[in-house]
Amino acid sequence: MQTVAQALAQARATGVDRLDAQLILAHVLTQGRSWVIAHDDAPLDAPQSDAVRAAFTRRAAGEPLAYLLGEKEFHGLLLQVDANVLVPRPDTEVLVDWALELLANAEAARVVDLGTGSGAIALAVKHGCPAATVLATDTSRAALGVARANAQRLALDVAFAPGSWWAALAGQRFDLVLSNPPYIAGGDPHLAALQHEPALALTPGGDGLDALREIVGGAAPHMAPGAWLLLEHGYDQAGAVQALLREHGFESVSTRHDLAGQPRCTGAHR
Repeated sequence: MQTVAQALAQARATGVDRLDAQLILAHVLTQGRSWVIAHDDAPLDAPQSDAVRAAFTRRAAGEPLAYLLGEKEFHGLLLQVDANVLVPRPDTEVLVDWALELLANAEAARVVDLGTGSGAIALAVKHGCPAATVLATDTSRAALGVARANAQRLALDVAFAPGSWWAALAGQRFDLVLSNPPYIAGGDPHLAALQHEPALALTPGGDGLDALREIVGGAAPHMAPGAWLLLEHGYDQAGAVQALLREHGFESVSTRHDLAGQPRCTGAHR
């Protein structure tokens, strides 16, 4: 019978990070990580050993830890995630923080999150600003299923609509539009390391700007007077996104940086 210590040794031999291995063990054993650390002589039964071994193999192959655990923390919310949605990144919290600043003095603001994925942005904004009316869209119905389940589990009143970018929003106007669209260029070598996440959420192909062009170009009919548009983008795309916004009549264009100091989010208002 395998023990926790032996499982951790197996993880090390497989090339799995110790912290990841501890979290996988905690998940399989339905215990906390601190329990795993304190009980290295605890036995695993055969099904638990098999589950841990399979998870180590998947993690060693590059599958995100969040998919193995089925969850990811984002802006203080524990979200359920699977391979139908992009794993929420801490850098995207910059977009949420900016949105909540803009909503701090707004009453009954109408907010939309385009391409919501797991619902991370929409749910974090609703959690931080309960008075806002929040709608989230996605072209993937499987992703919307994940987002809806998160909203129900967290008891956050967010509405959802299927459709690509503005296609789901005919005749609707908003005070704040948010999006973390696919923006990685089609030939970017980093895509190889992201093969387990949905390609639709990562890259539009080409130079990576097509989704951003579509969002900015189609924004005007859906923006209330004075409305803001906030966009996440690649570290090297701030200049291009700023130019797009100015080209389409936006004002007060500015960019904010992520935790690594990279230009990550650009916004402007009409």
